[in-house]
Amino acid sequence: MTKTLHLSPDDDGITRATKVLHADRLVAFPTETVYGLGGDARSDMAVARIFEAKGRPRFNPLIVHVADAEQARDFVVWSDLADRLAGAFWPGALTLVLPLRAGHGLSPLVTAELPTLAIRCPAHPLAERLLRAFGGPLAAPSANPSGRISPTTAAHVHDGLDGRIDAVLDGGACAVGLESTIVGLSDTPVLLRPGGLPAEAIEAALGAPLLRRSAEAALTAPGQMVSHYAPGARVRLEATHVMPGEVLLGFGPMACDLNLSRAGDLTEAAANLFGHLHTLDARAPAGIAVAPIPTTGLGAAINDRLARAAAPRDT
Repeated sequence: MTKTLHLSPDDDGITRATKVLHADRLVAFPTETVYGLGGDARSDMAVARIFEAKGRPRFNPLIVHVADAEQARDFVVWSDLADRLAGAFWPGALTLVLPLRAGHGLSPLVTAELPTLAIRCPAHPLAERLLRAFGGPLAAPSANPSGRISPTTAAHVHDGLDGRIDAVLDGGACAVGLESTIVGLSDTPVLLRPGGLPAEAIEAALGAPLLRRSAEAALTAPGQMVSHYAPGARVRLEATHVMPGEVLLGFGPMACDLNLSRAGDLTEAAANLFGHLHTLDARAPAGIAVAPIPTTGLGAAINDRLARAAAPRDT
C-alpha cells in the first residue's frame, strides 16, 4: 500500500468505503468521540490488519461498532441493564461490555480471547450511514498509532497512519473529542474507563452508583493501558509554571500557549484536548505542561487521558 485514500462524506465516499471494508481492508471513519479505524469484526484478516496498522498489542481488545441495539443483540448476551442504558444513551458515547453470545461469529482477535465484548452504537451521522451501508459490525479502535494521541480530525489520521491503511472517510472534527465511556455489565455495573459520557449521567440512569475498576485489575476492556494517548513530548501535569523548553496547555483564564477552555467549560475542554495536544506536539517542545483541571463530570475522563499520556513509557 502506497497511498491512503481520502474519501468525501457523500454517497460516493460511503460506497467506496464499503467496498474497501468488504475486501477485508481498513477505513478510518468519524464518530462523535474520535476517529475509529474500522475493519470487518467478523474477519480475522481485517482485524489482524487493524492490530498491524496501529502496532497495537494483541492482548488489548477492540470495541465493536454497530448500527443499533438490535444488531448488538446478535453478538452479546443482552440484559435489562443493557436495555436501560442503551435506551438512555445510544446512539452515543457509551460502550457496554457484555458476555459474548454463543455463535456470535466475530473474530476471536476482537476480544483478545476474553469471554466478553465491548460494543457501542456511535452517534455520528456519517458513522451510522457507513454501518448501515456495510451491513455488519465494525471493529474500530482509535485511528492512530498505538499509545499515541487519539485523532479528532481526518488530518490527524493521515498524520499517524498515512500509507498504513486504505482510506479515511472525512467527516470533519469530532464533537465530543474523548473516547467513549466504558461500563462493564457482566455482573454489577462497573466503570471500566471514563469517557465522553459523564459517569454521573450513567449513575442517574441506573439509580445506583457504578463500581470503579481498581488500577491493579487485569485488562478487561479497551483503553486501560497505563501508558496511552501520548504525544511525542513528555507531559507534566498539575503545572503551575513552565520549565525551560516546555509549552503550556491551559485551562480557565490564564496565560498559556493553548487553552482547553478559557471559560473553564469541561465540555469545550474535552472537545479540544487531543487536537490541542497534536498542535503543541507539532512544535517539538521539550515537554508539554498541563494546568490543573477539575475532576468533576467530563474532567474525570480528561484527567484519565492526561494521566495515561504522562505515564512512564517503555520507549
